[in-house]
Amino acid sequence: MNHRLVIIVLATALTGGTCLAQADQPPVVADFKPSTLNQPGQQYPQVNSQHFARFRIVAPQAQSVKVGLGGRGGTTLTKADDGSWVGTTAGPLDEGFHYYHLTIDGGTFNDPGTLNFYGSTRWESGIEIPAQDQDFYALKDVPHGRVQQILFPSKSTSTSRRAFVYTPPDYDKDPTRRFPVLYLQHGWGEDETAWSNQGHANLIMDNLIAEGKIRPFLIVMTYGMTNDTRIGGLKNFDIGPFQTVLVDELIPYVDANFRTLSDQPHRGMAGLSMGGMETKSITLKNLDKFSHIGLFSGGVITPTDVENTPGFKEKVKVVFCSCGSRENPGNINSNHEALDKIGIKNTAYVSPDTAHEFLSWRRSLREFAPLLFKEDLTSAPTPPAAPAAPAAPTPPAAPAGPTASKLVIRVACGANEPYTDKNGNVWLPDQVKAPGASLSPLDGNTIERAEEFVVPNVAFPQIFRTERYSMSAYEFTLPNGKYTVRLHFAECFTGITGPGERVYSFVVQGQKPEKDFDIFKEAGGMYKAIQREYKGVAVTDGKLKISFTPNIENPAINGIEIFAE
Repeated sequence: MNHRLVIIVLATALTGGTCLAQADQPPVVADFKPSTLNQPGQQYPQVNSQHFARFRIVAPQAQSVKVGLGGRGGTTLTKADDGSWVGTTAGPLDEGFHYYHLTIDGGTFNDPGTLNFYGSTRWESGIEIPAQDQDFYALKDVPHGRVQQILFPSKSTSTSRRAFVYTPPDYDKDPTRRFPVLYLQHGWGEDETAWSNQGHANLIMDNLIAEGKIRPFLIVMTYGMTNDTRIGGLKNFDIGPFQTVLVDELIPYVDANFRTLSDQPHRGMAGLSMGGMETKSITLKNLDKFSHIGLFSGGVITPTDVENTPGFKEKVKVVFCSCGSRENPGNINSNHEALDKIGIKNTAYVSPDTAHEFLSWRRSLREFAPLLFKEDLTSAPTPPAAPAAPAAPTPPAAPAGPTASKLVIRVACGANEPYTDKNGNVWLPDQVKAPGASLSPLDGNTIERAEEFVVPNVAFPQIFRTERYSMSAYEFTLPNGKYTVRLHFAECFTGITGPGERVYSFVVQGQKPEKDFDIFKEAGGMYKAIQREYKGVAVTDGKLKISFTPNIENPAINGIEIFAE
């Protein structure tokens, strides 16, 4: 990491985006309106169409009042006859969000007229300058996700730590669906509230999902343990404690308590400013955990980083680096070209007319999110605006009739997402047992293999990328009638080297049991598929059960098909 670059970046963060007055500054237009971040009923601070800000503070006993906005000298207020202090910035402010505070007779205070936001290691007042492109983070009449607080145990810090989790609008509608996860970090001086309060990350996501521009995913935001670091002290910054909290404590907690796709291809990390530095350090050391990387005003992934990180080209799916146009866009763009030359697909983004500030990072998230988790969209659910992949039928138990006669169920065992094969057939995932669902893997564990994994010479290769093992039974809710059941197996576990190392028995309801079943032996070796088909399977009580009994090793299965006869 270029520490000098980060020091410059953080110094820029303290200076904000206030424009200085120009000698030929035009007259200030008197169309001031209350800032959208004001407390209810408060008229000040105000913003006009030229992006000047005006402040009014009631402090009749004060001797001096000054607004510190952006660290560029601030705005000195003048006392009026009614005891209030009034003043207007010397020049227009950059569009977007800005922190500020008051200095009254030498003491530091927040403005009672506006809301507070955690930044610069304290709760600061905030003001919003309307942006021309603010529609992408506006509160609209679209389905909204949820931002919820979680408290997760942290043995490494001997406490419970806090994080916020954004779940997409449809998260609670389908209890069988799982989602990718982005871990999103704040900058120096901020905390885990920053991205949802100052950054409007949840609204950006809601709007992108409603427009069908992204695959829905979860966002996890936690404190980066950065605020004891001071400018000039980055050479001694130890990222190890936070890496332990994030990788060893927070990620397992989120995967255990939310319906996540918990493998490396479905997990990303991004951060702004110092959070970008953390993102770079942690992801490059943990490529078995992260496949998508975003640095917002937080440096770049260089060709040297790629060369010094084993497996980078194979494991990393997205590299995204951005900054404001008033930061260091030349470095972002030249590094983009350098990565292109060594064959690393990457995206560079420069936010127009912004500096080291939240509008740069809101725009960065807008550009970054559509790039995420796209690799397997051919087998993933479509956004809410489009029809979702069909769910498994759930009719009540009934005599065989027209409904039963057309029933077909296909299941990719161990899968998190539906898979559509080359014939247009949908293979359903089995990962979550849902009340009332037509299929229930009663127990067991799952495996999802890399995209490159292939069992050759099979009609439906995708189903062998997933597997359920060490289970006792599957149970399906079906109309009464007779069915054909087809089971798919292949020995794909590298720990099996020959026959006799995985042997078990299974029985499809009412059929002859398959005893001492050995996939390796029956199929003739590793990565070779075998099927078992059973006709005339009778359902008389609305249930069809496939039971597995361990003998030597864990029972395993890749796919199930059920056809009404």
